[in-house]
Amino acid sequence: MTIFDHQRLTNAAFKLDIERMRKGWYSDKYFTNIATMLTVLAAQGYTYRGCAGANRLPPGMDPSTINVGDIEVEMQWFTRRNGKTIVVGVDKALTMLRHCTGYFEGDIFVDTSDRLEVWAVHDGVVVESDGNPANVAPVIRVRGRYRDFAILETSTLGILTRASRVATNVYETLVAARGKPVLFFPARFDVHEVQAADGYAYNIAVQRFNLDYAGTLGPFISTDAQGDWWGGAGGGTVAHAAIASFLGDTCEAMLAFSEVLPVSIPRIALVDFNNDCVSDSLAVCQSMFARYRELVDAGRLEEADRFRLYGVRLDTGSNLRDVSVLPLGDAALDLGVNPRLVFAVRQALDQAADNWDLPAGWRERAQAYCRGVKIVVSGGFIPDKIRRFEKLGVPADIYAVGSALFDNHAASVTDYTADVVRVKVHGEWVDMAKTGRRPCDNPDLERVW
Repeated sequence: MTIFDHQRLTNAAFKLDIERMRKGWYSDKYFTNIATMLTVLAAQGYTYRGCAGANRLPPGMDPSTINVGDIEVEMQWFTRRNGKTIVVGVDKALTMLRHCTGYFEGDIFVDTSDRLEVWAVHDGVVVESDGNPANVAPVIRVRGRYRDFAILETSTLGILTRASRVATNVYETLVAARGKPVLFFPARFDVHEVQAADGYAYNIAVQRFNLDYAGTLGPFISTDAQGDWWGGAGGGTVAHAAIASFLGDTCEAMLAFSEVLPVSIPRIALVDFNNDCVSDSLAVCQSMFARYRELVDAGRLEEADRFRLYGVRLDTGSNLRDVSVLPLGDAALDLGVNPRLVFAVRQALDQAADNWDLPAGWRERAQAYCRGVKIVVSGGFIPDKIRRFEKLGVPADIYAVGSALFDNHAASVTDYTADVVRVKVHGEWVDMAKTGRRPCDNPDLERVW
């Protein structure tokens, strides 16, 4: 369930490998070991035989009658990321608990999920942390027999960590971009199996940003898999390989693209193939407009829409200086997609139609066509670089961001932890967290089942 639609996702979306998850296939081995140990002890009728445990119990409570194998616990899941975290992954973690809590009798799985007490926040909730594990905001709380769900700790933490990290990184990138669209381009930087979760996390981050900043941004994903959990569809335009297939002729590639692909796909030309973004932007703009004008004059307006140039994308390699960027003292400032390159492309597009040979009736329409072309920038964009662009007023309209959205170091580390913080002894819940941890609350927790 998200805070936006109040509908919890189910396994129809997640398609869990339930059979192997129940057997501990995806679990750290120490969790399967302890589940096996507790199951055997329960069958043996083992009760606590130690001495030190009495020090953790209220006065007068006899530990020798405690059936450790069937011990019931309270466990809480929380993030260690400092500052704000956009929480995502809760629904999938809950689905794991719903379908994989229980034990085997021979080859038969006995489902005991209905014996759990579960509280959880909604995907899209924001939690804050000061880094102190004794002062956290749990996103899931479970009470139940520990051996029935012990092996699920690895997988539940995994989805919370991954999805919340991506969502929070996306959110902070959107803040850096000051509400400009951020295209989600990291699919090529990880295995394909994570795309559905990553795309869902991105979409949640966009919605959270819109909620917090009264924005109206839509999601822009690059693969259909990234929209699997929420009904989104991948979008994209032209790759460098396509231009190579047209012998490096960016104009011809875009004309063919526009002729063939549905008009619903924005026509965004990739203009750095020849390391001359200004010249290729102008050439594409002029050739696309010429075809557009020809069709309009012929009364074929629906076809003409195919040749509306939505934007140009600058993706100059970080080791290259575009030919339109004159060298300055600091060579590093000349390389890649830098502010001066974007300014140069914008100025060239805005003035492009001024020199075209056009009938009087087309002059203003041509100028509006060129000035309406958006500039998309990509290649090495991280929040710090985006903030610099925005501070300088660089006329980039859209940021395409890739591997930075997976960043997991320093301030972006979003690791989750799960702790047992209480155990049930003779019908009473007793604090039993390890030193430095304690049971915590979160007002956004709601009873799930």
